[in-house]
Amino acid sequence: MDSPQIMILTVLVGTVILFLWGRWRHDMVAMASLLVCVILGLVPTDAAFVGFGHPAVITVACILILSSALQQSGAVDTLTRTVLPQSAGPFITLAALSTLAAILSAFMNNVGALALLMPVALQIANKQGLPPGKILMPLAFGSILGGMTTLIGTPPNLIVSGFRAGIDGSGFSMFDYSPVGLAIAASGLTFVILLGRFLVPTRERAGAEGFETGSYLTEARITEGSKSVGMLLSDLNNELEKSDAQVIGLIRHERRIPAPSPYRELHQNDILLIEAEPESLASALSALDLTLEAEWRSAEAERRAQEAAKQAGKDTKQEDKETTKAQKANTSEKTISTDKTQQDSPQDDIREDGEDVVIPPEKALKSDDVSLIEVVVLPNAAFIGRSAADIRIRNRFGINLLALSRQGQRSMTRLRTMKMQAGDVLLMQGTPHAVAEFGNRMGCAPLAERALHLTDKSQALKASVIMAIAILLAAFGILPAAISFALGVLASLLFSVVSPRTLYDAVDWPVVVLLAALIPVANAMESTGSADLIARFLLETIAQGNAVIALGLILVVTMTLSDFMNNAATAAVMCPIAIGSAAQLDANPDAFLMAVAIGASCAFLTPIGHQNNTLILGPGGFRFGDYWKLGLPIEIIVVAVGVPMLLWMWPL
Repeated sequence: MDSPQIMILTVLVGTVILFLWGRWRHDMVAMASLLVCVILGLVPTDAAFVGFGHPAVITVACILILSSALQQSGAVDTLTRTVLPQSAGPFITLAALSTLAAILSAFMNNVGALALLMPVALQIANKQGLPPGKILMPLAFGSILGGMTTLIGTPPNLIVSGFRAGIDGSGFSMFDYSPVGLAIAASGLTFVILLGRFLVPTRERAGAEGFETGSYLTEARITEGSKSVGMLLSDLNNELEKSDAQVIGLIRHERRIPAPSPYRELHQNDILLIEAEPESLASALSALDLTLEAEWRSAEAERRAQEAAKQAGKDTKQEDKETTKAQKANTSEKTISTDKTQQDSPQDDIREDGEDVVIPPEKALKSDDVSLIEVVVLPNAAFIGRSAADIRIRNRFGINLLALSRQGQRSMTRLRTMKMQAGDVLLMQGTPHAVAEFGNRMGCAPLAERALHLTDKSQALKASVIMAIAILLAAFGILPAAISFALGVLASLLFSVVSPRTLYDAVDWPVVVLLAALIPVANAMESTGSADLIARFLLETIAQGNAVIALGLILVVTMTLSDFMNNAATAAVMCPIAIGSAAQLDANPDAFLMAVAIGASCAFLTPIGHQNNTLILGPGGFRFGDYWKLGLPIEIIVVAVGVPMLLWMWPL
């Protein structure tokens, strides 16, 4: 063993120890490892940051952005509402949720898939009187299993593909992972669905929601073309009950009907007063093509503003023609005409008390920065005893009041005329700056930016089509995966599916930095011969030259490491060892790389091995030692099914 090998192995051991210790973030440890290698001369200075341009890193970032687009547009919410059974027992519910999580995880970030389905799982657990962990752990494990079935399902697959490209110039294709991945995922899901609930410990929920706002009271309008037109109120209520929502009042022609007959037929432009939980508000509106009243008013105001602007333009043109024809125009008259046109324009700034210069609400509410933000009315706030109409909330601040939560109380007052009380929670729509300005002026404190994805059918369709085209381009080898998904991100920006403000928020930067930093370190392991040294040790002392045992050993070692350290880091560390093992045995390196991809994805024993396991730790009330009871049998299934499938699909 020469000096470079001793140094790189020392750095590798130190890196793994720091990963396992968890004192510092994974990206910090990876960057420190890279810089130490550069200082020691193991990585050339001009190659230190080549990892940031690696196709695997670019693809990971683009996939995260496209997954966010599917999430934000409501495309996945629509799929969830369509596929999941509305009323079923625990077995059917668990089967549907876990299977849907696996399918989504194959084509989007599996952490994002779990985050989308978690609120649904918690609602179902509450309805059926189940401890939330009984559904959350099978759901998390299902999403992990689904991620190993495609190239883009999880970062380790992309890393493995990158190492394979270093061997023969081409990485794995989109569905090269599918035969082995699907067999393992199907076996694991079957076990989870049949026995998962019985192996998950019963724990009390440990506050998954952070804060409770109670039910929202909001107004929704039945617009032209809505499926609600012509429905009986009783039928509409039956549909809303599936989303834990109900109609408590009806407004027709500005007249309030506090207890409408269930047999009343609903008409276009009826306004429904709906009570719904925060998590189910979006699905309640989307299911029946209902439009938030505040959003409808914004759209109507914009339409009128555009018509007024067009009319003003026509009037100006007509005046110009008449003036030219008569040849009596002078500079003074033109100035007066121009001033008059600007004065009549609905886009003119509105001033109040001689101080406020207000952004026109039609412009503010069309901004890419618009968010849904919850605020609470503080004691002694200037807003108490006043309504949104009283303070002209849309004109002065450029924001909409979408819904109000007043725990334990109902009111038939129109939302915009409802007098505020201390403790009211308001769902505001506007730019973060505008909502912050409103909060400062009126005495309201922000609670959180709500992840309420109000489904926009056109945007959801665009997001789905863009993702599908990107996948097809990569799957059929028309374009490399990195280029295909980068084009998808560009298309999402051009068609306003993703806003520039949220573009970079969707990227998990610690993962990107971790990958980019460890790629040169992994290359150093290979160039110094350290990977071959480790491979030779494993083969000679444990596998003793048997290729099948060596393949199983690579899978088990990778899976064990992945239970205690980041799966992307595990893949980056193990790929050179796998390639070295295959070379020592003169075996097919594809089988060994696939074993790394599977092992790095299968972290089921601890809450720290995978982000999905961490995500359910609090909501499920779990302890560190609760995961292995379901996770260990799944890992045994992975080895029992994975090794034969690898030998069949990728003969040694």
